[in-house]
Amino acid sequence: MEPLGWGGILAGIALRFLPVWIGLAATFAISIAFKRRLGLYGKIFDSTVGMIGLGMVLFWVFTALFAGMIATHDPLAVVSGMKNAKLGSPLPEGFAGYPHYLLGGDNLARDVFSRMVMGAREVLKIAPAATLFAFMVGITLGLPAGYFGGTLDMVLSFLANLVLAFPVILLFYLLVTPEIVETGIPVIMAAVLFLLPILFLVLLWNSRYRVAPMQRNVLVAVTLVVGFWLYAGLAFDADPLGLISMPANLLIVFVSVVFVNAPTVFRIVRGLTLDIKTRDYVAAAQTRGEGPWYIMLWEILPNARGPLIVDFCLRIGYTTILLGTLGFFGLGVSPESPDWGSTINEGRRLLSVFPHPALVPALALMSLVLGLNLLADGLREESLRD
Repeated sequence: MEPLGWGGILAGIALRFLPVWIGLAATFAISIAFKRRLGLYGKIFDSTVGMIGLGMVLFWVFTALFAGMIATHDPLAVVSGMKNAKLGSPLPEGFAGYPHYLLGGDNLARDVFSRMVMGAREVLKIAPAATLFAFMVGITLGLPAGYFGGTLDMVLSFLANLVLAFPVILLFYLLVTPEIVETGIPVIMAAVLFLLPILFLVLLWNSRYRVAPMQRNVLVAVTLVVGFWLYAGLAFDADPLGLISMPANLLIVFVSVVFVNAPTVFRIVRGLTLDIKTRDYVAAAQTRGEGPWYIMLWEILPNARGPLIVDFCLRIGYTTILLGTLGFFGLGVSPESPDWGSTINEGRRLLSVFPHPALVPALALMSLVLGLNLLADGLREESLRD
């Protein structure tokens, strides 16, 4: 079988991404049709930059969702004779399955295209969830710090500044090194940090539905049952049903990302709270006799959503880069993982001779972060018009 030319390679890649193209077309068609009813999300489609960014982000989201359909080979499978194979190289005679390595092979004869596709799933499995947890932690601590002030604000701000004063990469190194892991510190950190999202939701329901006890009790009960079920499985790998678990190396990375990002979110939320709490509608809520947590969660937080949504998009990009950096240094992820950082690290050794094993995941990482930055710019542009 002959090697594929550039036309055949591009056609093969485009065909493999057919589920992604369908998903993108359907999402954009529905979103544009109902954009006036979709709030800030709908306004993205009035911004060219925002639409481009959203398209790039959704491309990788759909790639992660349909990775099993898109990948041509097992990302861990080694095929004899395909070590550092060139782009479009045919597989040996008698090999069952897809007949080519569309983007070549790496130094262990694995398919670069499949590892790039499955790497998207690895990255998007951690970055958004860890960023969301960091935001819930930062919001839960930043709102009372800014609203109440005083000693609480001073203590929490000092702790946040203490974490932020430490070099991020060095902090990651310390948190994922075997010596620190053996002390149990990451598990203790997970036990503390994972409680705060549960506390956030309980405060949210209790403050909103305090005059409707039945509805409040149902929501709080569901939150506690589901929350502590997830808490036991994620933090301690002790899910009684055996459905929820997180590998130890993944837990360390997850906790590290949350711990590093939460202080920055705390400072942003605290600053917004200090500004918004002086507004007239907050004074009106205080006059009505609303409680402090109702004012913080249902008056201040919704009016701070614009800057927080923008920062959320940017922070997912920062988290993606951090995860790539960890993978590049071989920290916190399994050595055979197809995540982009690990793949770049493996490919860099022969970069001058065979650049494609490192270049492909590097371009994928760059495009995802670029898309997130463009999406954040579009959101910022539209939120400023409100």
